[in-house]
Amino acid sequence: MFISTTCKENRNVMNSEKLSTNYMICANCQKVLRKENGARVLQPLACGPSAFIPEIEIAQDNPVDGHPSLIFLEEYSTTGHPDNTTKIMGLHPQYLESFLRTQHYILSMDGPLPFEHRHYLAIMAAARHQCSYLVNTHINEFLQVGGDSEWLSGLEYIPQKLKNLNEVNKILAHRPWLITKEHIKKLLKAGENSWSLAELVHAVVLLAHYHALASFVFGSGINPEVDQDTSHSFRAPVVSNYCVCNGTNESHVEDVIFVHDSPGTSDSVSELEALMERMKRLQEENEEEEASQEEMATRFEKEKKESLLVVTGAYEDEWIPTSSISRYVDDPSFGYKDFARQGDDQLPTFRAQDYSWEDHGFSLVNRLYSDIGQLLDEKFRMVRNLTYNTMAIHEDVDTTTLRRAIWNYVHCMFGIRYDDYDYGEVNQLLERSLKVYIKTVTCYPERATKRMYDSYWRHFKHSEKIHVNLLLMEARMQAELLYALRAITRYMT
Repeated sequence: MFISTTCKENRNVMNSEKLSTNYMICANCQKVLRKENGARVLQPLACGPSAFIPEIEIAQDNPVDGHPSLIFLEEYSTTGHPDNTTKIMGLHPQYLESFLRTQHYILSMDGPLPFEHRHYLAIMAAARHQCSYLVNTHINEFLQVGGDSEWLSGLEYIPQKLKNLNEVNKILAHRPWLITKEHIKKLLKAGENSWSLAELVHAVVLLAHYHALASFVFGSGINPEVDQDTSHSFRAPVVSNYCVCNGTNESHVEDVIFVHDSPGTSDSVSELEALMERMKRLQEENEEEEASQEEMATRFEKEKKESLLVVTGAYEDEWIPTSSISRYVDDPSFGYKDFARQGDDQLPTFRAQDYSWEDHGFSLVNRLYSDIGQLLDEKFRMVRNLTYNTMAIHEDVDTTTLRRAIWNYVHCMFGIRYDDYDYGEVNQLLERSLKVYIKTVTCYPERATKRMYDSYWRHFKHSEKIHVNLLLMEARMQAELLYALRAITRYMT
C-alpha cells in the first residue's frame, strides 16, 4: 500500500469505504516521518475541518459544499471556497449566511477604517487568545490589501494610532466591564493620532467580532487550512488541538477538568430524558407563576458567585504566547478574571434594562457606522431563535428555555443581568460539564479541548453542539459591544 506523507494526499486517494482506514494512515504518516527522518511534524492537524468532529460526519451532515441555495458563499467568501470555519458553521446555513454577510461588511465594504487597518485589528484581536488560525488568515489578507509588511514584525512597528487601541483590545477581550468613558476620551483626544467616533465604533465591532470568533475556532476544534501559511506562527498541538485521525491525542498531554458531573449521569440517554423533563417543567412553571424581583435578583447573585466554582482546567492564570504571536500582544499576562471574584464587590452589575442592545446599543452603532447595527441585530436574532425543534433523537421539542439559559449564563459571567429572567433555570438546565465548557470557550478559548467538547451532551448531534458554540460566540460578542457602546454613550453625554 502506498502511504502518502501528507493528510491532503491521503484524502485525495480516499473513498468512503476506506475512510476509517485512511484516518489511521494519516497518523501513521507522522510516525514514519518522526521515526525514519527524526523530523518534527509541525502540522499534524489537517485531517478535515475540525479536530473534534470526524470528517465523515461533517460530510454527511454539512449542506455547504455544492448546495445550490448557498450561492451567497461566492459573494461573501474572500477565498472563493469554503474554509474550515465556514464548513463547520455550514451545519447551520441560515446562520452562516448572516455571519458571512456581516463579516464581509466589516472587512470589505465601505467604512471608516482603511482595509489594511481592518485586517491588522483582526490580527491583534485574535492574538489575545493565541489563535494562530485567525492570525495567519489575516496576515495573508493584510498583505493582499497592500498592508506594510514591516507591521508584521510586531506592535512597535505599527502607527501610534493603532498602538493606542492596545488597552481597549485587551480589556474587551478579557474584562470588558472595566472599560470606561476615560478610555474612549483618551482615544478621541490623542492629537494627530485621534480616532473619530465612527472609526472607533468600526474598530470596536472588529475587535469584538474576532475575540468571539476565536472562541468559536477553539471551541469547534477548527484545523488550519491545508494551504495555510504557518511560517508566521505555529502552535504545537498540545492541549487544545487534537489530530483525531486515529482518535488519539498525539502529544500525549492530559487536560484536567476539576469539576465532574454528579454520580449516575453516565447513561447519556437518561441524561437527555432528564433534561427534557426539566425543560418541560420549567416551561409549565413559567406559565403558572413568576418569582418576585427580589427573588430574581437573589438568584442572579447566587449564579454569579457559583460561576467562580466552575474551574476550567490545570492552568496558571498567566499564559506565555509563542514568540510569533506575542509580537501582536501587549501585556500578555492580562487575562479573564471572574466578574464575581471576592474583593471585587465594588463592580456594579450591568443591568440590561438600563442599557440594552435593542434599546440603546443598536441605534448608537447604526448611527455611527451605517448599516452595521442592522446586520449585527439580524445575526444576534438569528442565532437566538435558531431551532429545528429537535434534541438528539427527539423531534417537536421546544428548546427556547435551553437556548436562553446558555445565552444568559454567558452574560452572567460578564456581569450582565436581565431583570425578567429567572437565573435558577441555569442550574437546572446546564449540567456541570457544560458549564465548564461554556466558561472555557467564552473566557479562555485557547484552553478548550476535545475532552471538554466530548464531556457534555453525549447523546446529542455535532450540529447541536456547534449551535451551542454559535450561541457562545454571539453572546460574548454582544456582551463586549454592550460595555464598549455604553462607555461611548457615557462619553458622548
